[in-house]
Amino acid sequence: MSTPVHLKEDRPEAATEPGPARAIALHLKGYWNEVRSGEVGALPAVAGIIALCAFFGFSQPVFLSVGNLANLFGQGAAVACIAMGLVFVLVIGEIDLSAGFASGVCAAIMAVILTDWGWPWPIGIGAALATGMLIGLVLGTLVVKLGIPSFVVTLAAFLAFQGVVLMILKEGTNITINDETVKAVAGGNLERWQGWALLVLTVAAYAALQLQRWRRRVERSLVHEPLAVVLARIGALAALLTGTVFLFNLERSANPQIISLTGVPVVVVLLGALFAVWTFVLHRTRFGRHLYAVGGNHEAAVRAGVAVDRVRIGAFVICSGMAAVGGIVAASRAASVDPNTGGSNVLLLSVGAAVIGGASLFGGKGTVRAALLGGAVVAIINNGMGLMGLSAGVRFGVTGAVLLLAAGVDAMSRGRGKLFGRH
Repeated sequence: MSTPVHLKEDRPEAATEPGPARAIALHLKGYWNEVRSGEVGALPAVAGIIALCAFFGFSQPVFLSVGNLANLFGQGAAVACIAMGLVFVLVIGEIDLSAGFASGVCAAIMAVILTDWGWPWPIGIGAALATGMLIGLVLGTLVVKLGIPSFVVTLAAFLAFQGVVLMILKEGTNITINDETVKAVAGGNLERWQGWALLVLTVAAYAALQLQRWRRRVERSLVHEPLAVVLARIGALAALLTGTVFLFNLERSANPQIISLTGVPVVVVLLGALFAVWTFVLHRTRFGRHLYAVGGNHEAAVRAGVAVDRVRIGAFVICSGMAAVGGIVAASRAASVDPNTGGSNVLLLSVGAAVIGGASLFGGKGTVRAALLGGAVVAIINNGMGLMGLSAGVRFGVTGAVLLLAAGVDAMSRGRGKLFGRH
């Protein structure tokens, strides 16, 4: 009997990766299969941004002007910051209805320290952030240790913080902020060369992290993406940031002889830094993995030895801390603080931004990217309809319809996920 011959090309260790084009095609096919099974992720938000930009750009050409695009970031920054924090609470299946007015409380404290007391900006901003984290600690403790539903606790805080803001501002006083550093948070711009330098550093850091992760998985014989896909992702980010910096470096002032407006807005850098930090926390730390575990299956997380109480309280601390950041950005943009700071529709838009971007109200699902994309959708709707001269009522109605549509997509995706075996 002859000995079977094993051809070299049939051995698994001799298999080669597909070419770059085919690797990317296979990756896209796998992504499409995930979408069909209900894992839509940020796709609806991205599609919505493209559709809205096309519609408003066609109906109102000024919408796509560099000046208006820069203005968009300023308009949506506070809501996006609060939404980033809300994602952490939504991931564990809770809600924080007080985030809007919590941002107002923190902004009011900062304004009093800066203007009434005349203390320097590091103390004012530090006090605002510390207040936000303290609020989150109290709310989280009431929810976790006393077992009071988060809806009730944060609704009570929502009502109470309105009174706190009035007391801090002496029943309605408007406090003007004159500190140039604080005003630059939402109103300043980088020098042109600083924008290009930041671009190079960002792309280099992202490329190093992506390639290091890919190499580590290859060395450990773990499932990994083809190198072509990793390089394509790096190239896409580089192209996007290059276009963004180029546009922002153009002159966008109506009267450049009087005042020149060029450079990447500081608030864009702030949003990018917060996105990077919190994305790392959610996806590259034990705390982040525990957050998803608690939100996905509370009982299983307990049995796995996760410090569930600490994780849940930590989510509330981050949420209120980011509310404080949102309050600082809002105060910087207005150069003042009044009883309406953090009020009105801020909370509703922040929750809507997180859900529109892909965070689930059922827990266990959500990313910081969701907050940014959802915040972009909300800002585009408000800005575009404002340019069209539509009333606030119409804007609220459209935003509500978009939020309902996003929640419906989430519910349907969960249904398809169960149908395909995802839980």
